[in-house]
Amino acid sequence: MSDSRPIAVFDSGLGGLSVVRELLQLVPGEDIIYFGDTLRCPYGSRSTEAVREFAQEVATYLLSQDVKLFVAACNTVSATALDAIEACVGGMIPVIGVIEPGVKAGMESSSQKCIGVIGTRATIASRAYTNLFYTYDPLITVYEKACPLFVPFVEENILRGKLLEMLIDEYLDELVDRGVDTIVLGCTHYPLLKESIHSVVGGRVSIIDSAWWTAQEVRQMLHTRALFSPKEQGEHLFYVTDITRNFTAVSRSFLGRDVNVKNIDLHRELRKLNKEI
Repeated sequence: MSDSRPIAVFDSGLGGLSVVRELLQLVPGEDIIYFGDTLRCPYGSRSTEAVREFAQEVATYLLSQDVKLFVAACNTVSATALDAIEACVGGMIPVIGVIEPGVKAGMESSSQKCIGVIGTRATIASRAYTNLFYTYDPLITVYEKACPLFVPFVEENILRGKLLEMLIDEYLDELVDRGVDTIVLGCTHYPLLKESIHSVVGGRVSIIDSAWWTAQEVRQMLHTRALFSPKEQGEHLFYVTDITRNFTAVSRSFLGRDVNVKNIDLHRELRKLNKEI
C-alpha cells in the first residue's frame, strides 16, 4: 500500500527548510509542499492567540492541497498551536511537531541530565520543552534561554562572523556556566548557526538539531500508516507569503541549491476556499 500525496511542511519563515533538507535525504521519493509565512515572520514575538490564528489559516490552506501529513516545522507553532492545527485537520491526517523529537534526542544525549534549550521568546515562555522533559524524567535539570535575535540573523543570511559570535556568547554563556552538557536547538532556524555555536561553546556541549530527529519521526509515521510514496524521486513546491530579499541566499544555505518559489496571497486563497464550500 502506498500514498503519492505530498507532505506539508510549515514554518513561520525559512527555518523549516532545515526539516525539508533532512527529508530530502531520508525520504527522497516523497512530494513536499513547503509553506513559509514570511510576511508575518517571526512568530516568536507574537501573542499565542495570533500564532494559533496564523497556524489554523495555513493548515486550512494546506489541507486544501490534499496533503497526507502535516509537519509543524516551527517550534513556536509546536509549542503554542499544535492542538489548534490538529483541531483544524479534524483527524484526517497526522500532525507532527518538532518539540518531542528534540526532547527525546536531548534525553539520549545528556549524560549529566543537565540540558539547555534555546528558542524564541514564545517557545521559551510556553515552557513546552521543560514540561515535556519533566514528563520523561522528573529529576532532570533544564535551563531555557530565549534568543530572539538569532532568527533575524538567519533570515538575513548572517551565519558567521565576530558579531554573531559575540551574540552567541552573550546568550549561551549563562547556560554553559550552569554546566549543561547538551543544548537543544529549539528553533528550526538555529541549525544554520550550529557551526558558529560550536565555535563558541566548544566540544564541551552537544548540540541537538531537532530537524534531523523530526525527519526520522516523519519516516516512522509514513511506515506506520503505510503512507510511503511509490516514487523514486519526489517533487517539491515552495510557497511563501512574501518573497523576501534574502530568500534565494537563505534557501541555498539550507538546501545547497536554488529553489523555485511561489508567492501566495494566503487570505485571498482562503476566501476562494470559503466560496467553494
